[in-house]
Amino acid sequence: MDQYVIKGGNPLHGEVEIGGAKNAALAILAAAVMADETITIENLPNVRDINVMLQAIENIGAYVERVDVHTVKINGSFIHGFTVDNEYIRKIRASYYLLGALLGKYNNAEVALPGGCAIGTRPIDLHLKGFRALGAEVEIRHGMVAAQARALCGTSIYMDKVSVGATINVMMAAAMAKGRTTIENAAKEPHVVDVANFLNRMGAQIRGAGTDVIRITGVSKLHHAEYSIIPDQIEAGTFMFAAAATGGDVTVKNVIPKHLEATSSKLADIGCRIEEFDDAVRVIAKRPLKHTQVTTLPYPGFPTDMQPQMGVVLGLASGTSIITESIFENRFKYVDELAKMGANIKVEGGNIAIIYGVDRYTGARVSAPDLRAGAALVIAGLAAEGITTIDDIYYIERGYEDFDEKFRSIGGIMQKVSSEKEIQKFKLKIIS
Repeated sequence: MDQYVIKGGNPLHGEVEIGGAKNAALAILAAAVMADETITIENLPNVRDINVMLQAIENIGAYVERVDVHTVKINGSFIHGFTVDNEYIRKIRASYYLLGALLGKYNNAEVALPGGCAIGTRPIDLHLKGFRALGAEVEIRHGMVAAQARALCGTSIYMDKVSVGATINVMMAAAMAKGRTTIENAAKEPHVVDVANFLNRMGAQIRGAGTDVIRITGVSKLHHAEYSIIPDQIEAGTFMFAAAATGGDVTVKNVIPKHLEATSSKLADIGCRIEEFDDAVRVIAKRPLKHTQVTTLPYPGFPTDMQPQMGVVLGLASGTSIITESIFENRFKYVDELAKMGANIKVEGGNIAIIYGVDRYTGARVSAPDLRAGAALVIAGLAAEGITTIDDIYYIERGYEDFDEKFRSIGGIMQKVSSEKEIQKFKLKIIS
């Protein structure tokens, strides 16, 4: 099992390039099979979830050509099956996007129930409600979601709760339904907009993405397109928080600053200096960090995927901070691991963390409980005194490309290892 071993205590300095947004890319890859012409997708992150999705698409017959690690060509005209099920696709949450894509194109889809990180209940009832409203019959059997329709017909759909996944999934299915569809109380996240822009590039007629009402006029066919995925706001925010935790000065490049406004605002609140450019954000953390309060909310609020990273930083801020998690009920699993490094955090009611700032963290052996919590523990290790070893980094590699290399490029002392012997070599190298 691979691990990260980290020597902390060095302020991070320099520039780091951010890759394509994983959450947008997964949905866009699924949507690409809806065309019977070749689709070229650029700025694709080279991470585990992406590779699993590409394998699943290839397994149902679509043509997949990996031009390079960040570019792929897909042609859905060769699809010969509508059942998506293997041991890998069950492990990623975004497998459900193939439901909307295949149902929209073929009126038929059967996809394994999704997995992903165990950060709380994430039911797909809103997805199924949307499919049924469009005219599909949907049932869950043998661990699979099966959806069929004689024809999908446009309708008005109200999302009982703001859901990024359901908004994207229903939007994909409705793109090729007969007539007009309205999605009310739609999610506004940047990757919802990115998927809508991609579908429109293929010939769909979608308006209002980025607002709470999306209007879709169904089309009979989608065509060739070339598209570049937006930068990953969560990867960008992770490096921004790493700069804050280590007292560093880091410029994150290839970003859309507007997508980072909630993150930038909180960093400014706790005493960091933020400089914004056309496609970059600089975080300068030269002053002691101050406490604050944070509540996770749908976009444009503070993202739940940045909550663990924020928690690590606030653990080093003076005074008492409070984080309220309003999206997922099991997102504080990193707290027990962070306590091993000296953090003083009390979780109440499952969704509120009271954080009493400490002067420093100390290195320890910890395990990544999920993707974002794992990234947060890397930040803690980079800020800590001494050596930190992080187990179960396969969670982190689901969503971060070349994570250790990027941190080394801005002064982080860390290495990916696969044995105790390599850990000892790292420690000896650091001492010498």
